Amino acid sequence: MAASNSLLSNDALSLSVAPLGAEMQYLRNAAGDDYLWNGDAAFWTGRAPVLFPIVGRAPGDVVAAGEVSAPMAQHGFARRSAFELVGETATRCHHLLRASEETRAVYPFDYALHVIHRLNGNTVHCEARVENLGQGQMPFGFGFHPAFRWPLPRAGGESHHVTLAAGGSPDRRLLNDGLLTPTPMAGPFVDGRLEIRDDLFKDGALVFPDGSDALHYGPDGGPGLSFRFHNLPDLALWKPLRAPFLCIEPWHGTASCEGDGPQIALRPNSNVLAPGAGMAFGYSVTVEMMPDGQ
Repeated sequence: MAASNSLLSNDALSLSVAPLGAEMQYLRNAAGDDYLWNGDAAFWTGRAPVLFPIVGRAPGDVVAAGEVSAPMAQHGFARRSAFELVGETATRCHHLLRASEETRAVYPFDYALHVIHRLNGNTVHCEARVENLGQGQMPFGFGFHPAFRWPLPRAGGESHHVTLAAGGSPDRRLLNDGLLTPTPMAGPFVDGRLEIRDDLFKDGALVFPDGSDALHYGPDGGPGLSFRFHNLPDLALWKPLRAPFLCIEPWHGTASCEGDGPQIALRPNSNVLAPGAGMAFGYSVTVEMMPDGQ
C-alpha cells in the first residue's frame, strides 16, 4: 500500500507533500486558492521536484564519480525516489532518502538526504540537508524546482514580473540540448526586473549562475510571492511555451557545460562533502495576502 501524502495546515495556508520525491502537491491559502502548478501532463507532470545528486543534464546522460560511471537522467534520481516519512506534525513534515543497492549502482556513495517542509504563518519553508555517511569524498549537486501558477490567483490580467532583491542584471548561460554553452551572455533583467512572457523561453530555461538570494514574483501592486534562498547561488527560470506556470529554481550546481566530461565533481558549482560532513540548503516562499486576509 502506497504511503499517503503529508497534509500540513495553519490559519493561513495548507500544504500537501508526497513521499514520492518529497514533492509538494499543492499550496493553498485559507480561501482555497492554489499557488502551485497541478502537474497537468499536457505541459509538465512535475510540481516541485527535488534535484539530487545532479542538477540539469550530463553529457550523453552519463555521470562519473571516480572510476564509476553510469547513466543518469536529467536532475538526478531523487525526484523519482520514494522517501521515508520520519516525522510529522500539523505544520511540519520530514522526509528522508537513504542510499540503496539501486542508487549505489549509479552513484557509489552512502548518503542521507533530508527534506523538511514547514509552515510558519503565511510562509512555507523548504529545507534540505545532504549528509555523507561513507568513507570517501562525495560530489553532488542539489536544487529545488517548484512551479507556480502564471498568472497567480486573484492577479487578474496584470503582467507578472520577477524582481531581484539585489537589483542588477546577472549574466545568463544558454542551454544547448540541456548543456550550458561556455560563454556567458547579457541577461534579460533590467535593473533587477524581468517581465514574464512566453517569448523569453523560446530557447529553453533562463539560467543565471550568479543569481540572487531573494526575489519577488507577481504583478505590480497585487498579491505575489516573496522568496528567500539559503546556500543556493544559482537560479533558473523556466516555463514551456503557453504553459500556465513559471518554475523558479534555486540551485547549488548546474548542468554540465558543452565539452565537459562526466565527472560530477567537475560540474559547475558542484559540491564535495568530506566523510561525515553535511551541507544544508533551503528556500522560503511567503504568500502575500489580499487586504481582507485571503
